Amino acid sequence: MSITRMRKAAITVAMALTSFGTGECYGQASGPSEPAAIEPVTITSVRPRVELLSDRKVYNVGADLQGTSGNATDVLQAIPSVEVDSEGVVSLRGDTNVLILVNGRPMAQLSGPLAGVGLQQIPAQDVERIELITEPPAEFKAQGASGVINIITRKSHRAGLSGTMNASVGNDRRYVAGGGADYGSGDLHVSGSASLRQDERLRQIISDPSVPGPVANSVVQSSNVLDETVRRRVPVFKLGLEYAFNDTQSVEIAATRGGRTGQRRFVEESHSVLEPNTLQGMSDRRSVGQEWSMDTDRRVVFEQKFSEPNEVLSFTLHRSTFHEREHYDYTNVYYYPPASESYDDLNLSEDQVSNELAFDYTLPLSRGRKAKLGYNFQGDDNRYGNGADSVDPLTGVRIVNLAATNDFRYLQRVDAIYGSYSATGEQWNWTSGLRLERTHADIRQITDSVATQRSFYQAFPHFHLERALDESSNMSLGISRRVTRPDASYLNPYVDRQDRQNLRGGNPYLRPQDTWLIELGCNIEAKAINYGVILYFRRNHDSVTDVSQPLSPDVVLTTKENLPKADFAGLEFIGNGHMGKQFAYGVSGDLFYSQIDASGLGTSGLKSTVGVNAKAHVDYHPSEVDTLQLAASRSDKRLTPQGEVAAINLVNAGYRHQIRSNFLVVMTVSDVFGGTTYRRTLATSYFSDIYQRHIAGRIVNLGFVYHFGEQEKGKASSFEYEQ
Repeated sequence: MSITRMRKAAITVAMALTSFGTGECYGQASGPSEPAAIEPVTITSVRPRVELLSDRKVYNVGADLQGTSGNATDVLQAIPSVEVDSEGVVSLRGDTNVLILVNGRPMAQLSGPLAGVGLQQIPAQDVERIELITEPPAEFKAQGASGVINIITRKSHRAGLSGTMNASVGNDRRYVAGGGADYGSGDLHVSGSASLRQDERLRQIISDPSVPGPVANSVVQSSNVLDETVRRRVPVFKLGLEYAFNDTQSVEIAATRGGRTGQRRFVEESHSVLEPNTLQGMSDRRSVGQEWSMDTDRRVVFEQKFSEPNEVLSFTLHRSTFHEREHYDYTNVYYYPPASESYDDLNLSEDQVSNELAFDYTLPLSRGRKAKLGYNFQGDDNRYGNGADSVDPLTGVRIVNLAATNDFRYLQRVDAIYGSYSATGEQWNWTSGLRLERTHADIRQITDSVATQRSFYQAFPHFHLERALDESSNMSLGISRRVTRPDASYLNPYVDRQDRQNLRGGNPYLRPQDTWLIELGCNIEAKAINYGVILYFRRNHDSVTDVSQPLSPDVVLTTKENLPKADFAGLEFIGNGHMGKQFAYGVSGDLFYSQIDASGLGTSGLKSTVGVNAKAHVDYHPSEVDTLQLAASRSDKRLTPQGEVAAINLVNAGYRHQIRSNFLVVMTVSDVFGGTTYRRTLATSYFSDIYQRHIAGRIVNLGFVYHFGEQEKGKASSFEYEQ
């Protein structure tokens, strides 16, 4: 029932009760009297922070204070089952092979290791909700073993002009400024926004490799300490247009342009000792660098409705690009053995272009049944160019370093067709689907004139069954197959020398990962609490992992390899509720078991572990205009073929004060205890290493948000609607 009709019904009931009280019912006479004053009826809606649907979890971000002046990475930090490490690497249920979409479509800057930086270019104010889909149906791409994170951006369909302006300042010269406006008139809706962010991070990387020495039973112990400062500016511009030609045809056009400019400086100190105290080497490396990137995303969606209700055909054209350039100058100082200073530089370039064409057709059938059919084409063109020079200290002449020069190109074409059928009954709902994908890839090592091709066909079935237990609870069963194709950067054999003590290289022979997933879940929704429990099992074949080896006593090279097999099982739980009007809370976690087969990768065969990933938040509302928030998370240790990655704990806090119905101030503190550390321990038969990456300092932000224009119907003036 619409709010207007509900309001009229409430007024009618109020009038009837008033009439009953004056004796006007049953034909009784009544003298002239003033009509009783009727108070207006206001109906407000409270959107739950987490909606537990049968096939996905939907996280509404309005109540998360960290997202007020942050970016999409800050929003993801608070979401159950999702972890984001200090470098922005995203994982779902502990698996980094996750497909990140924006409004259901991929973006070049959110693929592979770029995802963390790309997410920082999406302002949190643009995000309305995030969907976690761990068993995606057939209409979704099969890429991403652990599932899909779908970021839904805000859209307004109000008449007239409305919008938002926001600004915040933080410690270490951080700031954010932005705003957006929407205008709707009849069948036309236009929107636009712009934002600028500056961020500064202090990072320290420590590695302590230990390798056998030159004589029997001797050990060379090295220590490398790199202190780095990174300052970035991130501008983002968005435009959108929606137009309805008539009642059955409409078009949507959206364009986004973002970028990044920044400076990176570091000092690296290295020394090696033949234990117990024989010095083998000591040096410093200093760097001054510049980085630049630009990304674009353009989308056109045409929708045709037919005579049957909910029968829709949509046509989508989508193009996404990412371009990056980096340049670094290095000064090398050698203390032992003593030598003259040397100079070199490094240039890195990356270009990604993704084009997509999609047709999707929904056909309603009788008795609560419907079918979906579709075709999808995605073409990716990725190119990596790298070069290095050594500088003669006497003449200043640059000499090309051929060992560090590389030109690599990767082209991939994926054609897919899918079909699904679903039926809805009083107690039972089910969906079955099949997606067929053909993949063709060209791998071109242009520098060495080496080219290889790959083509393969794969079928991805999906089945989901749901049974309603009563009006507030249900159980579900899901079975699906997924794939993870190696990111183009993982296939590039070029060795990245940005950190000369910790080198990284790709492997052009990597195979796609194949994954089967089974889930059994139960969701219960009560008046003051809603919670869900999911049992899951995931088996991976040929998953991609890091493998490290020493090249010298103080230099470690990390490359990519396929694991023969990896099993993951867990009990995932989530609960949200409130206590009275002042307290709201949420808890979530994942009690997991993992086992990997590391045969042939320098360690023993089977390795297993048990752990718990957990998150919790508490919101306190001391008054109608004030909110205090505390959130904590823990990502437990996880296995690697040669060791393990240690647990990471994080605590955030925030305060919001609503000055007026459309104006609020927010203060947030990220990483309250002042720094997060990624710690990886390696232990093999031929070397060991402890690698630590520490992001220093807590981040304090003070921000303001102002809304203008018409209020959306059904919303109270209070921002409590978003909670």
